[in-house]
Amino acid sequence: MTPKAAPSAPSRRSFLASTAVVAAAVGGGLPLLSACGSQAGNKEGATSGKAAQKLLPAYVASSVVTPDIPAKNGSAAGFTTAIATADLKTSVAKKLGSGGKLTVMAPLWGTPPDNGNAYYQAMNKAIGVDVTWQNQDGNTYDEKLGAVLASSDIPDVVVVPGWNLNGKIPGAINAKFADLGPYLSGDKVKDYPNLAAVPTDAWQRAIFGGQLRAIPQPASYVNNIAPFYRKDIFDKKGYQVPTTPDELLSWAKDATAAKSKVWACDDLKWTAWNIFGVLGNSDKALWWNLQNGKMVNRVETDEYLEALEWTRKLYAAGVVHPDAVAVQGDASTRFTAGQTLVYNGDLSGWYGLTAEQHTKNADFEMGAFDIFGPTGGDPKLWAVQPANIFTFISKRASKQQIKDLLAIADFCASPYGTSEHMLTQYGVEGTDYTMKNNLPVRTEKGTNDVNGAFDYTGDPAPFIAYPDLPDITRQMVEWQQRMGAFTKKSSFYGLTVTEPNRWTNLADDFEQLEDDVVRGRKKISDMQSAVSDWKKKGGDDLRDWYKKLLDDNGTAN
Repeated sequence: MTPKAAPSAPSRRSFLASTAVVAAAVGGGLPLLSACGSQAGNKEGATSGKAAQKLLPAYVASSVVTPDIPAKNGSAAGFTTAIATADLKTSVAKKLGSGGKLTVMAPLWGTPPDNGNAYYQAMNKAIGVDVTWQNQDGNTYDEKLGAVLASSDIPDVVVVPGWNLNGKIPGAINAKFADLGPYLSGDKVKDYPNLAAVPTDAWQRAIFGGQLRAIPQPASYVNNIAPFYRKDIFDKKGYQVPTTPDELLSWAKDATAAKSKVWACDDLKWTAWNIFGVLGNSDKALWWNLQNGKMVNRVETDEYLEALEWTRKLYAAGVVHPDAVAVQGDASTRFTAGQTLVYNGDLSGWYGLTAEQHTKNADFEMGAFDIFGPTGGDPKLWAVQPANIFTFISKRASKQQIKDLLAIADFCASPYGTSEHMLTQYGVEGTDYTMKNNLPVRTEKGTNDVNGAFDYTGDPAPFIAYPDLPDITRQMVEWQQRMGAFTKKSSFYGLTVTEPNRWTNLADDFEQLEDDVVRGRKKISDMQSAVSDWKKKGGDDLRDWYKKLLDDNGTAN
């Protein structure tokens, strides 16, 4: 049995970084209180402390299956051995669905399957809910989501990725989705044992507008962007894994052979953030941290400029692949083709690319550098959000429809090693997958149909389970554990913060400017000017707002 891993909460960019990773990756944080007064249905701020404790479900760890590698330092748990179909456990004692109907809108990367497919029908029957899926193109989901939430006619259930929580969408969530607290807060969650085993961090992040509104998809808080390298080529060439930024730059100059179409690396901007200890990038609340009594934003730190300057040196030295310079093509494809030897990508790519290459290149082997500090030695890493995909139900839904959604979520949150999880992840045996060497192998139909649907509505605590490649499973978990030992939680870790509308787009231009700076199209001084402008246009006011938010509510750490 080889269900997918639950990687750390992915950002929009990392989630879409490569087709191989998209097929394997999805992933899941903490609170929300009204710090600054606002009209009902559009509360600004976040909920933490005692206010959040009243809303959060009780935590009851699952004991259905014991992992081969226990979670540590914020890592996922690991499963390295296959579990025979006959040995699968049961985690849902009885069918919880009422037989009612629900329509669910969710993003999908791929071809939308027919609603009558065998997988959907088997899940509906097992749970006891008749679900109709409205799958939408994941690449343009933000546009569709905005339009739907602006209308008066929304589906019963809506999946919202964290990277789409921009503009007016948070306010619409508070106004249009139901409070799940009456069904889940405190001991009430024990009616749904698999949901009770979801980590508290993830539930806290599911608080929107002062109410528990979402089913979160939990994930490790350890940064999910790893610097991968071609271990097979490193071994063949006798290259040593760099342990400082200067060593990496020096190695890159030696390893690049443009005439042979080999470049040392792809764009390493996201790895630079980690090497230089830059505050979190994937969620706007993580951009802020209280340092020496002052609220500081990532873009105004020395570490931010140092990371950009180092990445700029890589580009200037000509060691970055031309397609990365031009922002075209796929980084993982360049990596597997041997055109680049180092690239950063979602941790799930470790398994995805290795499995993909097994049938194509027997010598292929990839590893991941341990992140080092700006002068070598231990890094200073920042936690990502412990949940980043959320499922909501309309305020117009009946009590029974809400219970039916919770029935779906509880079933889908069944842990690895259960028959419920096997069905959720692989579908119907003989149609969606076949068994080979005690492992499920997806058919073409299963690859298309069992793709980003039910698993959005519920997930167990983070785990990585690839018993077909147990060494990769172990390496992935152990990398998280080593990096987790150096990971700190910033002031707004785990909080789902709704910024005032007047400032929500204030920092939208920074990502493009970052890309221009590292590629030499703009200067570091241009970034410094942009930061100065950002402060004047609202950055300093936003700083005061975040400081008051922290003073009034405290952290969720």
